[in-house]
Amino acid sequence: MDSRRQVRSENLYKTYWLYWRLLGVEGDYPFRRLVDFTITSFITILFPVHLILGMYKKPKIQVFRSLHFTSECIFCTYKFFCFRWKLKEIKAIEGLLQDLDNRAESEEERNYFDQNPSRVARMLSKSYLVAAISAIITATVAGLFSSGRNLMYLGWFPYDFQATAPIYWISFSYQALGSSLLILENLANDSYPPITFCVVSGHVRLLLMRLSRIGHDIRITRSENTRKLIEGIQDHRKLMEIIRQLRSTLHLSQLGQFLSSGINISITLINILFFAENNFAMLYYAVFFAAMLIELFPSCYYGTLMTMEFDKLPYAIFSSNWLKMDKRYNRSLIILMQLTLVPVNIKAGGIVGIDMSAFFATVRMAYSFYTLALSFRV
Repeated sequence: MDSRRQVRSENLYKTYWLYWRLLGVEGDYPFRRLVDFTITSFITILFPVHLILGMYKKPKIQVFRSLHFTSECIFCTYKFFCFRWKLKEIKAIEGLLQDLDNRAESEEERNYFDQNPSRVARMLSKSYLVAAISAIITATVAGLFSSGRNLMYLGWFPYDFQATAPIYWISFSYQALGSSLLILENLANDSYPPITFCVVSGHVRLLLMRLSRIGHDIRITRSENTRKLIEGIQDHRKLMEIIRQLRSTLHLSQLGQFLSSGINISITLINILFFAENNFAMLYYAVFFAAMLIELFPSCYYGTLMTMEFDKLPYAIFSSNWLKMDKRYNRSLIILMQLTLVPVNIKAGGIVGIDMSAFFATVRMAYSFYTLALSFRV
């Protein structure tokens, strides 16, 4: 078999693991633990704290202009620790996906995976990266073009950051670097769910193909068809183990994602309409608004798609040529049919399903926040 045509899910996660290596969490290179300690202490923890303290006793307009990013940083730190806590389970999921990769033996299966899940996963990874780079550039430019010696965001420092030009630029650089690293953490947080949902959906489709073909090739014996069905049951068990691991991994992190998106979308809309002081600030808020939607929509869309693929399993089983099979095959088929009737969904916090209905509910929640804020407008 040509190795270039093999299904290799691990290739789709190379960029994801690169983010963790850059943050010092993964990898084996000199001073990794020092990098990890520095970023975790001075950026992941202290950066949101300095933003919160910076809003103390500041005018309401200034507070609102920085509130969206402060909120995003708080939730980013929360999600970062949630995912970091679950890295062992994430690696276990990747191992199960690699086992399923080896089951794609036909050219039809390899072509489908290469042209659909693999291509879409790479597109998602690039889209998140482009959105992150755009947010970094527009935020920095908006800060540079602001009037006077103003920081990018309200922030507290144990000194007067406007005292001298060098002190100001050091403070500005800390915020620029800190926001960039937090955006990098957000890439690690937000790119994993949709890419994994997409890959799992692809493997469910490959299982559908394998099951529906059983019994239609007259050259294959009944015992061989029974073996293929049993292998299909084993593949289904691995897929359900992946779902179990995903439920544990995304249980808390995605709940924070829904809350973060709903709050920040509404705050950003208000900033665009009322508080953007120049074109660069308007552009920054627009990019930030788009980034909030990009954070949420792919996870919900591919979460729905994954559920739909699992719902097709009973039909694929029924499409096999089970009428001409022996009792042993049909007993195994009934067992698999019963297993596939279990609903497959993943809920954030055990409450909100990660699907399109949750996406629209979040958008409605954001609009409610927006209209509430308008009612307090002077």
